[in-house]
Amino acid sequence: MALPFPLPRRPLDGGHARWYGYELGWATADGPPVQLLTGLRFDVLELPADAGAALLRRTGPAAPMTGPVALCGERMRLLVAAGSADELPGLLDWLEWGGIALGLTVLGADGRMAAPAPPWSPHAAARGAAVWLRPPEPGREVEPTLPTLALTGRGTGGGGRGGDAPDLVRLVDAAATECHRARLLRGNDVGSHARPTQMPTAQPLAFS
Repeated sequence: MALPFPLPRRPLDGGHARWYGYELGWATADGPPVQLLTGLRFDVLELPADAGAALLRRTGPAAPMTGPVALCGERMRLLVAAGSADELPGLLDWLEWGGIALGLTVLGADGRMAAPAPPWSPHAAARGAAVWLRPPEPGREVEPTLPTLALTGRGTGGGGRGGDAPDLVRLVDAAATECHRARLLRGNDVGSHARPTQMPTAQPLAFS
């Protein structure tokens, strides 16, 4: 008697997709690994891990200019407001960082990022796995915590949600600065004689 051919089993994800879908309300795609869809609730600003670490030290935990932050290998991923991906090229030009190789990239509409293991997961400390450095909070809307442009006409100061959200302009300028510094330091480590150039000065946006 021929035995039935076994059907492939769906890989287990340790409940990660359920946590993202039910606890956070984020859209996911099947893995492995589970993928988070960008451009819906958030976009992702990505930079080298060494530059990202310097950025987090610079902003501080008491008044961070970032929302949730993840680390995946040698890249750090900062969640920013949906639509920020479209703003980044013009913003870098306006801040006088355009045309400089920074290693600063962005994921927006139709993009995907590997979902870090939830903080409670035993896989959260797995070597080389994507992990949260500043995890999202279940039961709390993520949008008010995300850096955004102050162009919505609601409130003043950093961010466009009554001044509560971090300011995308400050974040991008600080991230670009740290990317440039990290690149120069890497060059010095391998015997380069490059010296830091004058950093652009952050300017207030002049929108009417």
